[in-house]
Amino acid sequence: MAGSTHTVTNQVPPLVQYDVFGSDRALLEAVERHLSPEARKDGLAELSALGRTCGSAQVREWGVQADENPPRLRTHDRYGHRIDEVDFHPAWHRLLGKGVSAGLTAAWGRPGGHVRRAAAFLMWTQVDAGTCCPLSMTHAAVPALRADPELAAEWEPRLTSVIYDRALRPAGQKPGALFGMGMTEKQGGSDVRANTTAARPLAEDGTYALTGHKWFCSAPMSDAFLVLAQAPGGLTCFLVPRVLEDGSRNVFALQRLKDKLGNRSNASAEVEFDGTWARRVGEEGRGVRTIIGMVAATRLDCVLGSAGLMRQAVAQAVHHCAHREAFGGKLLDKPLMRNVLADLALESEAATTLAMRLAAAYDDDGEQERALLRIAVPAAKYWVTKRCAPVAVEAAECLGGNGYVEESGMPRLVRESPLNSIWEGAGNVQALDVLRALRDPATLDAYLREVGRARGADHRLDAAIKGLLTELADLEGVEGRARRLTERLALVLQGSLLVRYAPPEVADAFCAGRLAGDAGTAFGTLPHTLDLTSITNRAHPTP
Repeated sequence: MAGSTHTVTNQVPPLVQYDVFGSDRALLEAVERHLSPEARKDGLAELSALGRTCGSAQVREWGVQADENPPRLRTHDRYGHRIDEVDFHPAWHRLLGKGVSAGLTAAWGRPGGHVRRAAAFLMWTQVDAGTCCPLSMTHAAVPALRADPELAAEWEPRLTSVIYDRALRPAGQKPGALFGMGMTEKQGGSDVRANTTAARPLAEDGTYALTGHKWFCSAPMSDAFLVLAQAPGGLTCFLVPRVLEDGSRNVFALQRLKDKLGNRSNASAEVEFDGTWARRVGEEGRGVRTIIGMVAATRLDCVLGSAGLMRQAVAQAVHHCAHREAFGGKLLDKPLMRNVLADLALESEAATTLAMRLAAAYDDDGEQERALLRIAVPAAKYWVTKRCAPVAVEAAECLGGNGYVEESGMPRLVRESPLNSIWEGAGNVQALDVLRALRDPATLDAYLREVGRARGADHRLDAAIKGLLTELADLEGVEGRARRLTERLALVLQGSLLVRYAPPEVADAFCAGRLAGDAGTAFGTLPHTLDLTSITNRAHPTP
């Protein structure tokens, strides 16, 4: 009898049924570091439970299903009535319900709320980044709504609820609500002051009728949206409910859904307003100032999301190489592959450590922490989100041809990886925001105080700080080198945090490869004299 031609050997088991939180040492240590003793016990228990949920086979399968079955637009019902609805796969609703119940919109007002939520968001991105979009916007709407205490009192309890209600009905009749945002228009893009959507005052004080369009409006089935429009007094922020208090649908005409590279489970729509009812948030003419709190919070979520994608990419790569054999041994034990994996792990840990430090600054809310956020959030958003795509691609390559196949999950990570760099202001916007932040001496002082806490611990970090100060001393023609400056600000901040908090082998490798330039431009070019084995072992997602 002929032998079987389909004996399966040397294949890697799927990375499921593991604790996403407990196996991520950088994340676990950051939470323990930044949570107060009073909040630590409950916070760790909560995140451990969510970590097991995120690693479960069932929830992972929901993420795949939601991605493989993108939302569908229904502009009209069978009778020809305009309904402007989006149908989602049941897995989307299951995931969104899990995310809401896990507190991903409930950071405000509880001890250590931002650190706990940030860790949860970083993990949830590894399940499905699409559902993170409405979760992020709902969380981030709170500081913008606080510009109007009356609106905040009405809406904040709904937004911070842990109950997901998908029904389209007046928000006042629901136990929880989700928020979206609409700023971008065809002619303006990131230049929101070029918006042409018009807001005409109505008889009731603070209410307006909007006429115009939004080129990108994600999560269009949310209960309400913060949008920018031109009122008589200038660009203004407005709250647009999906359903009015009397139960009728607001005018919210969905023209089409975007066919996106990644983020497939989430709907991003083009929306037309035609006499759409809206409530003003904040003062006329101060729309950007009103909504900037929402933008800052969503930008931090971009950092957290990219850190989560990087962590999942590295976890998959290390897991694969720990099981796959080639050339007489485990891939993990091959010196060159170990260098690649350690380099990827280094990038992932630096991203996680920085993102969690910024989340802790939100919990502190002191004057110096707020000043640090003004410069560190755009710098981190610029740098961390840009590192995500090369990490995802290199991690996929660690799986060889298997990593190019959809079933591995790596192509989904690769498609998702550029998203956070583009959303909420692309790279140039972030770099220019860093320059604006530098105009305030308090922001630079807060930054230098933060990185200065690690001074004297590593000579390469000290040299990098000195070089950065030299660059900051000469700001002539600075716009043309704003990206270079922003990159250095982010790298020095990451280096200082790792020197203070990470194991010596991690800090040593980062300072050597990222600050001293003792590495090539591709991953896997760290000095071979470093303790690469310890770095790789630390990144292993132990099932």
